[in-house]
Order: sequence, then C-alpha cells, then structure tokens
Amino acid sequence: MSTLPHSEQRRVELSIAPRDSDDDGIDEPPVAGTMGPTGRPRRHIPEPEPVAVHGPAQVLAVCNQKGGVGKTTSTINLGAALTEYGRRVLLVDFDPQGALSVGLGIPPHDLERTIYNVLIEGSVGVRDVVMETCVENLHLLPSNIDLSAAEVQLVSEVGREHSLMRTLRPVLADYDYVLVDCQPSLGLLTVNALTAADGVLIPLECEYFSLRGVALLIDTIDKVQDRLNPKLSITGILATMFDPRTLHSREVMARVVDAFGETVFDTVINRTVRFPETTVAGEPITTWAPRSAGAKAYRQLAREVIAR
Repeated sequence: MSTLPHSEQRRVELSIAPRDSDDDGIDEPPVAGTMGPTGRPRRHIPEPEPVAVHGPAQVLAVCNQKGGVGKTTSTINLGAALTEYGRRVLLVDFDPQGALSVGLGIPPHDLERTIYNVLIEGSVGVRDVVMETCVENLHLLPSNIDLSAAEVQLVSEVGREHSLMRTLRPVLADYDYVLVDCQPSLGLLTVNALTAADGVLIPLECEYFSLRGVALLIDTIDKVQDRLNPKLSITGILATMFDPRTLHSREVMARVVDAFGETVFDTVINRTVRFPETTVAGEPITTWAPRSAGAKAYRQLAREVIAR
C-alpha cells in the first residue's frame, strides 16, 4: 500500500474556531417515533453489531449527475463514520477532478499512479495504488485528471462496463464497504460504477432543479440493473444542504418523501460552514469537528447504511 509523507500532503491549517466550539450536545441517536426533518416519524435504527472478520465488501456508488449536491462530502464523511463503527472502508475517487483525493489532503496532481493506471495498465495492481488516509481503517484509491482519458480508451475494450468491477475484485475481501464517488455525469465511468455496485446512494440537494434530475438517474439505474447488474438497487436517497428555515427546502423535502417513500434516509444533512472548512483541512468532519451537528448526522447515516 502506497502513502505520501505527511509533509507532502500539504495539509492546510485554518485559523478558525476550535474544533469543539460548535458542540451540539450529547452525541446520541435520535429517538425513534419522534418527528424528523423528513416530515415523518423516525424509524428505529439498531446499534451496529461489531464485526470480527472483515469483508466481503458491499460496494456503494455515490451518484448524481448534477454537480454540487454533496457527493464527495458524503462519500468522505460516511466512510469516516463507518470506521467509527469498526468497519474497514475503501473510498474510490472515480471523478477526474480528484475532489475526493483533495478532500482527504492528498494533492492529486502529484500522484504518479492512480486508479487510471489500474484500469488501463495491466502491470499495475489495485494494491499498488491504494493509500492510507488520516483516518484509521479508511483507505483511498485516488484519481486525477488522467482518468478523463480512460473514458475514451475504454470504449474499444471488451466488457468495458465491467472494468471497475475487475479493478476492485482483488480487494473486496479486505473491506466491509467500498464507496465510489462518481463524476457528475451519466457517462461510461458512472456506468462502470453502477455495474460494480451492490447499491446506489443518491445525495439530493433540497432544491427544485436537483429533484428534476433524479428521474433521469433512476432511469439509468434501471437500465444498468436490467442489462448489466441485476443485483443493483437503490440503497437510499440522502437529502443534503437542507435549510429548515426556508419554505423551499421544506417543500422539496416533502416532494422527495412523497415520491420515494421509505427509500429516503431519515438522516438529513443540513447546510453548515463546517463542510467547506473540512475540505481545506483535508480531513472528514468526524475528526475536524467531531461534536458538530454535521458529524453527528453522518454517524447517524452510517447507522442507517449498516442497518440496510
């Protein structure tokens, strides 16, 4: 497993309030039966059972063709929260922009080998590229702009939609979860992620235009399920960037719950300044501001994902 020296990760220290300054009280799960931000009673989410043996991994594609809805933020923070429950997690940066790598303090342009090399070059194995992160049991398969060339190069490959599946197969036994951060499009890379996945987690910004695009994504999921990956299902829809003070957010939330019902997670991610700070800091909110409302929300989401 490769790793960058700490000095090369260019971690940026922020001159902001102490990490525990936004303490939101005792970190306990919400009470089942009480009314949640989705406008329905909260469901009972059991305490996750400890795991004695890791693997085989459940692969989740974090996907939405609309950009700026919280895919990368959710991938990082859900992965970090899952490790707090004793799970081993691999994060896959499957976006040529490399935002997931940046969000974990790793400058993608300085990397000699990325997931692109594993996909295209037969001599590079996935274990040669997987990196450790600042969170124990949270590993990263990084990406950079080189990945944009893979979409063109894979077009002529036999079984091109299964390229990511073949890439991940050797390490599935090492992890409990593999979270794939997809690019904001429905191109060949995203189809690869859906073909390799057991489930899809859809971050949905509580805004009208985000709601309109989900139908197209679900149509793509249905086609992949029918033609390439029969086991694929929607693990859940995660409402992000929710502002309970605005009527618009509440109306969009109500429409999402009406349309998708029990598929919508009880956990809702509110807008907070802490998430942009964590991107610059290069670490998850669960370690940057561990007692913040955002950190607690992602821990609750981790409980729901494990329960499903």
